[in-house]
Amino acid sequence: MTSPTLDTEALDRAVADLRENAGTWTATPLAERVELLERLLPRIADGAEDMVAACARAKGYAPDSPWAAEDWAGAPWALAQTTSAYLRVLRRIAAGREPLGARAVRERNGRTVVDVFPATGWDGLLLNGFTARVWTRPGTTAAGVRDRAARAYRGRPAEPGVALVLGAGNVAAITALDILHKLYVDGQVVLAKMNPVNAYLRPRFERVFGEFVLRGWLRFVDGGAAEGAHLAAHEGVDSIHVTGSERTHDAIVWGTDERAEERRRADTPLNTKPFSSELGGVSPCVVVPGPWSDADFRFQAEHIVTSKMNNSGHNCVASQILVLPRGWDGTERLLAEIRRVLRALPARTDYYPGADRRLAAVRTAHPEAEVHGEGDGRLLVPDISGVPDVSGTADSSGAPGLPGVPDSSDSSDSSGSSGVSGADDLDMLLTDEVFGSALGVVRLSGDTPDAFLREAVAFANRHLPGTLGATLLVHPRTEKDHRTSVEAAVADLRYGTIGVNCWSAIGFLLGYTPWGAHPGHTRRSIGSGVGFVHNAFMLAEEDIEKTVLRAPFAPAPRGLFTGSPSLSPRPPYFVTHRTGVTTLRRVTRFTAAPGLAKLPGVLASALRG
Repeated sequence: MTSPTLDTEALDRAVADLRENAGTWTATPLAERVELLERLLPRIADGAEDMVAACARAKGYAPDSPWAAEDWAGAPWALAQTTSAYLRVLRRIAAGREPLGARAVRERNGRTVVDVFPATGWDGLLLNGFTARVWTRPGTTAAGVRDRAARAYRGRPAEPGVALVLGAGNVAAITALDILHKLYVDGQVVLAKMNPVNAYLRPRFERVFGEFVLRGWLRFVDGGAAEGAHLAAHEGVDSIHVTGSERTHDAIVWGTDERAEERRRADTPLNTKPFSSELGGVSPCVVVPGPWSDADFRFQAEHIVTSKMNNSGHNCVASQILVLPRGWDGTERLLAEIRRVLRALPARTDYYPGADRRLAAVRTAHPEAEVHGEGDGRLLVPDISGVPDVSGTADSSGAPGLPGVPDSSDSSDSSGSSGVSGADDLDMLLTDEVFGSALGVVRLSGDTPDAFLREAVAFANRHLPGTLGATLLVHPRTEKDHRTSVEAAVADLRYGTIGVNCWSAIGFLLGYTPWGAHPGHTRRSIGSGVGFVHNAFMLAEEDIEKTVLRAPFAPAPRGLFTGSPSLSPRPPYFVTHRTGVTTLRRVTRFTAAPGLAKLPGVLASALRG
């Protein structure tokens, strides 16, 4: 964690600048904070093309490649959407209103829930049929949730402080969104250390956040593990946020010497600063048996492949384990469609450092793995054997799974392969976050949707490391006929974001939806991390349990016949979308500056996909 050649002068100067100006950010009036975000939006739009082009070049394809749709979604659009979300909430507060609408917080089945999306009429048009609801922790009251929301702007301001953000190397918007959260939710100025994998984004972020840099509220630095370690231990840094690996957290908190494990057991950390983190894991996609049509199989195969192949699988919530009913006659039909989609996708590489080693490890463990792309990528393991028995454990009780040690190019702040200590007898796809384009299939028993859901929930909770995100695909008629079981599954799955007919990663993009692991991890067993980011309504962290996303099971107009009516066509973030780049470019510009005149172009492009 240290380097004899480490030059600390620039790092120390950045910390000193931030400490000197931290109080001025705390004292900045709400009206001025709103104006800063209003001026931020056009800079996002102006720099969007250059940012996407840089991302595409770094991943090895052209900016007009169909793959670049993921860069529009995961870079400028995510940043514009989250900025707009903060703006909407802060404008409400500035106008003397509560951050949450009167009907947004309510009691439901003994729990307090908060409807957070759609938050505007534009949301309802652009993502028609998509909803998000935050489940608060048991015992939380509606009045308490409303009272604690956005408390820093309602008479309980934050103390000045310097936050260190150790940026992730995979998705461009992660670091930018963490910066916004620390500034606007936690009220701290920010030192952002770029990951070496995407340090090319630094000048682009410095332009977008130019006013914050000029005022001394934000500094960017480069470097790897040594620089990250120096800053984490710096006496001028008050809090730390990491997106990446469990190993990063443990190195900072417990050290890397021979006494690190002893410190962990005794709970005597080297670093006691407030720490928040988002650390990934092995994410499941659970498919409930039902009366699927041929079109349903095709559409959901595209959905599943998207959740794996977006960003070449270099996502902390990329679907790694597809959980299917062993006795369902649709299982093989779905796998056949998945193979078809994988083969039809344009060529690309798994660009993230170490991906080749991790995929080779999958091939070694599974010589039967199918390869559906060039090289060693797009692996499908259609039937993982040796799956732990979950029979008789369908109550899903037990401790959360814990992600293990990643294998990445920069241990200071990268995601990567992970493992679970003591789990050598389990298949590596069940214990290691591959962080690449490999999808494993687990087949579970259960003759009915009710029985299968009990088995699937118990399996995910007990045996898959990580609690960040899970996806559940269920036909509307199946859900109607088995509503109690579906609701129980959503309630029992211990994940910070659950997507019902919606890839859980969409929760990362919406701004209003808190993003983080399911509560329960500790610094001694950090798992998928602690704390929530994004969260534009600024719900109190101690109130949040999970976010539940919902989307139409089928696109318009076919959704009318499946029981999931909406105006949404095939989502533009699907890897199979023919006009995804054009659509998301237009959506980004619309989000940065909404207007009725822009809607026809957005909708026309989306419908052609």
